[in-house]
Amino acid sequence: MTTLYGFWRSTAAWRVRIALHLKKLPHETILLSLPAGDQNSEAYMAVNPQGLVPFLRHEEVGVGQSLAIIEYLDELYPDPLLLPGTALDRAKARAMAQLIACDIHPLNNLRVQKYLKAEFSLDQSRVDVWARHWIEPGFQALEAQIDPQTDYLMGNCVTLPDLCLVPQLYNARRVSTDLTRYPGLLAIEARLADIPAFSASHPDLQPDAVPV
Repeated sequence: MTTLYGFWRSTAAWRVRIALHLKKLPHETILLSLPAGDQNSEAYMAVNPQGLVPFLRHEEVGVGQSLAIIEYLDELYPDPLLLPGTALDRAKARAMAQLIACDIHPLNNLRVQKYLKAEFSLDQSRVDVWARHWIEPGFQALEAQIDPQTDYLMGNCVTLPDLCLVPQLYNARRVSTDLTRYPGLLAIEARLADIPAFSASHPDLQPDAVPV
């Protein structure tokens, strides 16, 4: 039995949903409302002491942190392989994925936004400025690494950083980021949108999605 704890609009949970769909792994989803604070409940903290999503239960083990979950699944179910190629190829793929998951995403996720509002009295427009400040240089660095001769971030097959890119572009639009400066990223996003695993994983299609 595979169980994913997540939230419909969680960027990190979305990455794992894509991986599960790509690998065609049947799984149960346990839905948590992050705005309501479900992740801080005693019941969930007993599952994941960090109190974050996603968290994966697979048979008798549990794994937190989206990139660690995806690599764990990749080793157990290597079809399709999300970290292929040489050691250097895999290092480059991890570096791109971490640029998004470690450098961009944590600075504009929900708990950071809530802290900025509560502790510094920033309204949403100022919080959006904060988020764009970290998104834009990260996207600029990614754009510079794209090989225009390939379909995706790391060649002509879907790899780990692609799973990070699509959710982060979604988040960037939520804070009104000007994406016209990143045509390469947008072209890759358009190709990925045609892959069923990406479209099926979209937040709007999740059972806990809230109309906005």
